[in-house]
Amino acid sequence: MARIIPFNAVRPTRDKVCLVSCRSYEEYVTAELAAQLDFNPLSFLHVLKPAYTNQETVSFEKRYRQVNQKYQDFKVEKILIKDKKPGIYIHKIITKQHSFTGIIVATSIDDYRSNSIKKHEETIAFRVQLLKDYMKYSEFNTEPVLMTYPDNKTIENWIFNRTQKLADFEFSTTKKEVNYLWKIDDSIEINWIQNIFKQIDTLYIADGHHRSAAAALLSEDNENPENGAKDYLLSYLISENNVKIYQFNRLIKDLNGFEKEAFIEELDKNFVIKNLKQQPFQPVEKHQFGMYLDNEFYSLILRKEKLIFKTALESLDAQILYETVLFPILAIIDLRDDERIEYVSGKQSILELKKTIDEGEFEVGFILFPSNINEIKALADADLIMPPKSTYIEPKFRSGIVIYEL
Repeated sequence: MARIIPFNAVRPTRDKVCLVSCRSYEEYVTAELAAQLDFNPLSFLHVLKPAYTNQETVSFEKRYRQVNQKYQDFKVEKILIKDKKPGIYIHKIITKQHSFTGIIVATSIDDYRSNSIKKHEETIAFRVQLLKDYMKYSEFNTEPVLMTYPDNKTIENWIFNRTQKLADFEFSTTKKEVNYLWKIDDSIEINWIQNIFKQIDTLYIADGHHRSAAAALLSEDNENPENGAKDYLLSYLISENNVKIYQFNRLIKDLNGFEKEAFIEELDKNFVIKNLKQQPFQPVEKHQFGMYLDNEFYSLILRKEKLIFKTALESLDAQILYETVLFPILAIIDLRDDERIEYVSGKQSILELKKTIDEGEFEVGFILFPSNINEIKALADADLIMPPKSTYIEPKFRSGIVIYEL
């Protein structure tokens, strides 16, 4: 049973939302971040990075308290206003290639603990602790966890009918994305959609595993049991057929001492290899891999006798590449921390991967076929964990549009 509740969101005023909303500050290059902070006094980046103009090193706690103080300043200045009536929010994002529509709600931390909200990624304890402390001292969350639910015609029709009305927000970004937001605060309608979700057994985390784990940790440490906000998690629920999943391709700095010919001989034990010269190769199905090495592209097709898998993890392309190439041949043990490997989103062109390798820092690149939602669900259902950087999932959210106070 998926339990969702409405909440009193804090949002920018309608006339300021396009100036307030921003990407995560980690996505900005230094010059772009400086320009935003110097010339846009309304940007939520001023909240996320309040120490920008004061470059002194400060403790995490002090920095997070500065975030809260700047957030309170935005509320005092009426840049941000808290909704007087609790609601749920339909958020539509239109990018150059795709359109995503989902529902922003609060989901139950207890459902996360009981595995009614399922996960497929391993978290890093240090990062979870940092996020937990960030939430504790900033006292808000503006990045919803992306969760999927099974395709549901009733919900789909409701969303369609609701989004035919004038949106509360409608604005474009400099990335040429269009954002819409509709608030639903009718108690009868909210109760109806809550009952629809109660009929759904499981929600699956698509993106936001560290935020989920941090929220659960914060809930455990809640010093004020009357504060129920910490028992819920800001979430964006979207039909599983509406997410877009890309792969992460791999760049490796060296061949672990192998000469090119010897390296290819090792690969031949597990793959049928074809040299495509200068013709780029993008895998078109599972168990196919592209490789770029020494100014040439190769196709690597897993040999038929290797197509025997006991678990969903064993059949995952990212795991196959690790078990057959990265670990035994290239001696890459830790996919998360080894400095010899880097990851490039499948959104980037193969030619960009080629250019990066041609510049000399990397020696070989591997191009994967993206996973699908059924693979992710199968792993989560079996309590299995994907290798690091297996998926890059959209939609991605802008900060400062809908804020959940803790």
